[in-house]
Order: sequence, then structure tokens, then C-alpha cells
Amino acid sequence: MKRLGSLNVGSLHLWMIGVLFVIAASQALADSPRRVIAAGGSVAEIVHALGAGDRLVARDTTASYPPEVTALPDVGYVRRLSAENLIALAPDLILAEHDAGPPEVMDILVRSGIPLVVLPEARDPAGVADKIMMTAQALGLEPAGQALAHAVKARLAEAEAASAAMTTRPRVMFILSMQGGRILASGAGTAADAMLRLAGAQNAVQGVDGYKPLTDEAVIAAAPDVILMMDRGGDHGAAVADIAAHPALALTPAGARWQVIRMDGLYLLGFGPRSGDAALDLNARLRAALVEARG
Repeated sequence: MKRLGSLNVGSLHLWMIGVLFVIAASQALADSPRRVIAAGGSVAEIVHALGAGDRLVARDTTASYPPEVTALPDVGYVRRLSAENLIALAPDLILAEHDAGPPEVMDILVRSGIPLVVLPEARDPAGVADKIMMTAQALGLEPAGQALAHAVKARLAEAEAASAAMTTRPRVMFILSMQGGRILASGAGTAADAMLRLAGAQNAVQGVDGYKPLTDEAVIAAAPDVILMMDRGGDHGAAVADIAAHPALALTPAGARWQVIRMDGLYLLGFGPRSGDAALDLNARLRAALVEARG
């Protein structure tokens, strides 16, 4: 088995912003690995969509679809993995999202000799297809990967057509968190921003990169027509009434009309096999919101 040498954290960071990193033994990957760990919700979803769900021996906390994946051992949050936990499961392949980490854990995995594939970030149809194909290649399932990639790209093409047909592009603010009444929203360069564009919306938060806290003044100035949030509970959850009661959001068109869309986070932002469905779903909900606003 061919092994790669140790990487320092700095070089690993540069490595992870590339397209794909296949670490350790190409021969092992060609041998159709049977004990696979999926570190990332979309990764587990792709493995199942390829018909290889029975090969998974563990998943990370973000994996929730299909439902049966939640019965697998949980190795922790994808960005806060434990090398010891992963190695103890004796996998013959680890498939990870582009942002898996922390870097020092990834470095340990590199030095362990366990085959590791870090998949590319995907925010468009080509990226999703690449992620599917690289997963299929790692599993020795190229024909299934080609079929799945073709089907997903066709669905994404439908979403792009629906987006292009919209005569009005609503201003949408994606809110990641309202914890403590402080709004953390998506600017450019995020999966949320990419999904908004794919669904035919314009991001109401301009001039901001990444997920950033917004002042009340910035929220009001953004003037979103619709608020988009992940459908989840706990401290980060927010009921529609809570959004409308927020002093800044209440002064926006979305808050005044209670125009709030909530969708499952993995479905909406995972950019996996269901990404075309998610974009079409969001597009339909945005169209409905526009009709309601006009009425």
C-alpha cells in the first residue's frame, strides 16, 4: 500500500481548497472498500444513492438522509472530528466533505495510512456531478456514478430553467441563526447564496462575504421580501412569530407579511443528489410568496 508522508497544518489547509485529495493507496480504493465512514451529510447521501449504503459503518452528526443512516455510529461533527474515533472503527475508506477537520485531525488520518478522499466543494451542477463521480470512483462504482450524475444534472437543469423563467427575482435573506436576537445571515460565497441564485432569488445581503452578523440597520436596509431559514429546533430555531416580532425584521417586507420559508438544512444546502429537487422546491415556494405578496 502506497502511503503519503506527514503534512503540516499549513500545507493541509492549502490542500483542502483544491479540487480533490485522494490520500493513501489507490490500490485500496480500486478494491471496492467495504467499511466506509462518511464524514458529511451529503457524502452519506451520495453513498446511499449509489446503492452502497450497506458499506457505511459510521457517519457524522450532519448526516440525516436517508433516515436509516441515523442508526449508524456517530463520529461527531464534520468540522470537529476525532482521529481516534475514526481509526478505532477500522475503516478501509474515509469519505469526507471539503471542510472536514480540524486540520490536525486530517493530518493524523493522512499519516495513519487509511485511504481518505476529501471531496470537492459543490455549489453548481458541475460541482455536484464531480462530487458524485469522485465518490463513485472511490467506491469502484463508476457506472452507477455516471447514471446518478446524469440524473442529478438533468434535475438541476430543470431548476435553472425554472429560475430563468421568473419575471421577478425576490430579495431573500438566508438567516443561519437568530440566537439571542442577533441575526447571522448569509452573504456571498456560501452554499445558501448559491442555492438562492439557483432557485431564482437574489441575495438581499449585499457587500458581505460568508455568514456575518447584521446590525438592525443592515437588516432594515436589506429589505428582504422573504426570509429563508433551516428547519431545526433548539436554541437556533425561530418561529415565524419570533421573526415577525424582531424589531428590525418587522420593518422589512418579509417581516411585515410574515413571508418565511423553512427547509431542511441538508436538503437545502447539502448540494448532494437532492439539490435539483431542493432548488425546484425553493423556486416554487418563492413563486407562491410573490403571489401572496401581490394579493
